[in-house]
Amino acid sequence: MHDTAVLIEARVRRFIDERLRPNVHGDLTPAVLASWEVPGEPVPFTEAVGQVYEHFAVGTKWGRPWGTTWLRLRGTVPDAPGAELLFDLGFNASEPGFQAEGTVYRRDGSIVKAVEPRNAHVPLEGAPGEEFELYLEAAANPDVADGFRTFRPTPLGALDTAGDEPMYEFRQADIAVRNLEVWELLQDAIVLSELMMELPETAPRRAEILRALERMVDAADPDDVAGTASDARAELAGVLASPASASAHRAHAVGHAHIDSAWLWPVRETQRKVARTFSNVLSLQQETDFVFAASSAQQYAWLKKYQPELFSRVREAVASGRFAPAGGMWVESDTNMPGGEALARQFVLGKRFFMAEFGVEPLDVWLPDSFGYSAALPQIARAAGSRWMLTQKMSWNETNRMPHHTFLWEGIDGTRIFTHFPPVDTYSAQLSGADLARAERQYAEKGAANTSLVPFGHGDGGGGPNREMLAAAQRLRSLEGSPAVTLSSPAQFFEAAEAEYEHPPVWSGEMYLEFHRGTYTSQARTKRGNRRSEHALREAELWATAAALRGAAYPYDELESLWETVLLQQFHDILPGSSIGWVHREAERRYDEVLAAVEQLTTRALGELAGEGTSALAANAGPYEQCGAAAMSISAVTPVSESPATVIRTRRGFELRNEHLSVQLDEAGLVSSLVVRVTGREAIAPGQKGNLLQLHRDTPTRWDAWDIDEHYRRHVIDLTDVDSIDHVPHPTAAVVCVVRSRGATRITQTLTLGAGSRALEIETAVDWHERQKLLKLAFPLDVHADRASSEIQFSHVQRPTHANTSWDMARFETVAHRWVHVGEAGFGVAVANDSTYGHDITRGPREGGGTVTNVRLSLLRAPLYPDPEADQGEHTFRVSIRPDSSIADAVREGYRLNLPARQVVGAGPVEPLVTVSSGAVVVEAVKLAEDRGGDVIVRLYEAHGGRAQARLAASFAFDDVIETDLLEREVDAAAVTSASGESVALTLRPFQIVTLRFLGARGSR
Repeated sequence: MHDTAVLIEARVRRFIDERLRPNVHGDLTPAVLASWEVPGEPVPFTEAVGQVYEHFAVGTKWGRPWGTTWLRLRGTVPDAPGAELLFDLGFNASEPGFQAEGTVYRRDGSIVKAVEPRNAHVPLEGAPGEEFELYLEAAANPDVADGFRTFRPTPLGALDTAGDEPMYEFRQADIAVRNLEVWELLQDAIVLSELMMELPETAPRRAEILRALERMVDAADPDDVAGTASDARAELAGVLASPASASAHRAHAVGHAHIDSAWLWPVRETQRKVARTFSNVLSLQQETDFVFAASSAQQYAWLKKYQPELFSRVREAVASGRFAPAGGMWVESDTNMPGGEALARQFVLGKRFFMAEFGVEPLDVWLPDSFGYSAALPQIARAAGSRWMLTQKMSWNETNRMPHHTFLWEGIDGTRIFTHFPPVDTYSAQLSGADLARAERQYAEKGAANTSLVPFGHGDGGGGPNREMLAAAQRLRSLEGSPAVTLSSPAQFFEAAEAEYEHPPVWSGEMYLEFHRGTYTSQARTKRGNRRSEHALREAELWATAAALRGAAYPYDELESLWETVLLQQFHDILPGSSIGWVHREAERRYDEVLAAVEQLTTRALGELAGEGTSALAANAGPYEQCGAAAMSISAVTPVSESPATVIRTRRGFELRNEHLSVQLDEAGLVSSLVVRVTGREAIAPGQKGNLLQLHRDTPTRWDAWDIDEHYRRHVIDLTDVDSIDHVPHPTAAVVCVVRSRGATRITQTLTLGAGSRALEIETAVDWHERQKLLKLAFPLDVHADRASSEIQFSHVQRPTHANTSWDMARFETVAHRWVHVGEAGFGVAVANDSTYGHDITRGPREGGGTVTNVRLSLLRAPLYPDPEADQGEHTFRVSIRPDSSIADAVREGYRLNLPARQVVGAGPVEPLVTVSSGAVVVEAVKLAEDRGGDVIVRLYEAHGGRAQARLAASFAFDDVIETDLLEREVDAAAVTSASGESVALTLRPFQIVTLRFLGARGSR
């Protein structure tokens, strides 16, 4: 037989595009249109429906960037089955969720369905011949991504720079009738064509499909496609009926729409995207039975607030099993930068919402798109009652490929969670032949297991699953040459995957994403707002709990609302700094509001605790003593007993000295020496200088705000020129101020050595006006360290300082919370910060032999996309460097810098609610129970990485104490060894998190 395959394939493609697609709909009649343009931000239907509407014609330019236009549509329902409206708002070929979208409302204000580029039909519900009136809310969302072809600066990311020119041409609003037989033929042809192209060219199955498709084209009359569609389908029936092989990969297809809670659009637009997507799903589920999984309690909460009628339908769908709340978190958060308590609250608030509203507790952790995964997450997730985890993002690694798709992920403390990476390598599959072939080809567990999950549906406002995807799933249930597709749910998949894979492999430690490393640093104000808000909420909860036990009202509602705001802004495109300017300016404003509200709560609680009086008091919310105040107490201010630190101007600069440290600053304000006086040990490497600000070229290959590429290291300027360096008088501390400038950028550093302090503090105030630059603060330390310890949630992780392997080499920028520590036997150095997350810690040659450990903090970036004004303006960073320190000292220093004692005036001291006998056991949260029953919750953890025994004593009376999970439900005791009416004896394993619930808590004993 002659080989004519290429010609036949071309003929089939043309038949599909030019004969089938145009003949799916017939009898097109334009709807009668009238419009009203919203003058400002979006308005609800009840306001829009009462406006004056003016004639509107197809072909009209409409929609300024971020604007909203309402259209009234009128017409007559056709006298034929399959009647629907077809829309084209001016759609382009870019991703469906990154352009114009619409929502169609009935006259009573209920939503029918949404309109998106790949889901542009709306069913007509009336009887044949009946007049209808519908309203279309059309959103002129700009394509900020520009198809992700380039990453050039754009003015479209802010309302005040986006302009007013209409962006779209309205092309279609037609009443039409779908020919179901032609549409089914089109789905047959697409599924078989896509499958054929994935099969080997020499495979008999490929040739069989090709010849069937050729017969299909022959059977269809191009002049009467509708009339001959059944004959054409008959030619395909045989190849469609051939079942999948017994060894075919098993794909569990789960409907999904990954909706970023903010990204290249503001939060207010996400609220509408959620309504559009969920309404699409409910409409499609009236035609086809499938399960739709949607994460993020915040998105459901928005729906409840802004679209209560639609929310009630979602509630019904959840009850029937067609809608599956997934993930159990408030949002799909970043997991690198949120603090331990905040990451716990993601699950607490998320799961409590799902249980309260739907009676459902999601058992999966659904994080397909976060930028790497903290080693603390397995323990946190399991402590919240979760059993499984799903992510896809690790497939984005630049250098190394993760070796597993289904495995046990072991966290920093040894906790394991059953985890799956969909080998389809997308969370927005279309169930295409290419999708399924890729899933089967890449699946790493072949021979041991054979099941994977395929999330399908257009995300980010693209509309979710559509009827074409469901048609494909139906045809692919068992089709020779293809994986076998089962419409499923997350729980059904995980139960099947666990059952078939009795002994999965184990991945231990963090899952570091070898990509998007710049997200630890971009948008520094957003990151500072997060850090400050987390610590402020800890403080407010502690003092409010103490006040409540003395009879004050506990501010449940206020605290819950504030936590919801902070948790929203930990979403994986807000806190990482990868959103448009609109999002980050709003986040900064919301953080200011949070901090102001929390300050009011804290001030009120402290006033109720301290009482009226004139005594000078120190309120210390931290877990360790500071400023003479015991941990978590209000103590009398004691006079400073240490001798004042001194400043001496030397021939080469300044010397700062107290009883513990001697610091030499050169004429450029750099730290040339940092000596521990009692031992004479030098912390700065010979011939090198600390407090060195370094400016790097920062021009990533792609993904500007997201990425720091390794080549940045090749281009660096040391900022050593000074405008001034001066001694600043202070009654007890040694203070020197250094001012530098570079172009329009001005940097003011204040170096302080306090009386009795074991750490040098450096405050860096930057008025930043660089573009595409990275600012780092460097400390070359005379320490031979082969690994660095970096604080993460409830623990710290150790990472190599060398680049022996490709995994080590790729980890050239890392995340840490409040501190990093490097050390050798007998000597270590801790570097703490108050708002910085990005670090790089490396080794280099030492003058005289050995190695130097270089600790650098990434302070600022200046990417141009997606926010061309990212990080411009004023910033303040506080850093401390503490030589001759242990891990225990690093933990203390991190808390001291982030939770300083505050000065108050009152009647007298207030004893701490709880005290702990071991410095290794840290109290992270003290609050009243979420169920508002008045029990006291104390969350603590082992912080040093070893076994710890401790006694926790309470200053309040209680009836009993139990261990609970994060949701404050009783669990078997794992840490409590005994309890009395006054205290609890505890034994903790390394990095263990323990939540205690004090039942019947009441005032002081």
